[in-house]
Amino acid sequence: MTAELIPFLAAAILLTLSPGPDIVYVLVQGMTNGKKFGIVTAAGLVSGIIIHTSLVAFGVSAIIKQSEMLFLIIKILGACYLFYLAWQVYKSEPVIDLRTQTSANKKQLLSLFKRGFLMNVLNPKVAIFFLAFFPGFLWEPNGNTVLQFYILGFLFMLQAFLIFSAVAILAGKISGYLQKHPASGVVFKWVQVVVFIGIGIFILV
Repeated sequence: MTAELIPFLAAAILLTLSPGPDIVYVLVQGMTNGKKFGIVTAAGLVSGIIIHTSLVAFGVSAIIKQSEMLFLIIKILGACYLFYLAWQVYKSEPVIDLRTQTSANKKQLLSLFKRGFLMNVLNPKVAIFFLAFFPGFLWEPNGNTVLQFYILGFLFMLQAFLIFSAVAILAGKISGYLQKHPASGVVFKWVQVVVFIGIGIFILV
């Protein structure tokens, strides 16, 4: 179990730190409305992970019970999807644009939480990514896979919330650094490429 959870957490942390739309949204909320709004946004975003985890847990678990070959095919397709994401990042421009997100204009906290939740739940890319990412880290495929998926999902939620909250609290300093050091986008780009490829290889082997 530990042998799978340690690399899972390491990969999850690196993925969460990658400059995607979620972490940029939290960063902007922290910059424009204060750390409280950024933390509430983070809570809304990570709460949507429960839905994606449930879909993967019950759907993939049913497939595992039907055929080990189908499970192997899912892992192979998942690895291929991660390689595809690495290729997409490789082709993209190494720029972190903080202007693409709008502020909440001091919206009520509950409304902001709901927005974060819906942003995550209604993003089909998250569901596809979880389907590609989670199965490769099951430590006992013949055991209670639903429970294992929920453990992975909880760990992913926990680390994501802690990181997003830290980003919200440090929003001013982080945004200032990114604006003064545009070359940091190149570093983040290659970190994402290496992480996606590394996870894909881990799932295969």
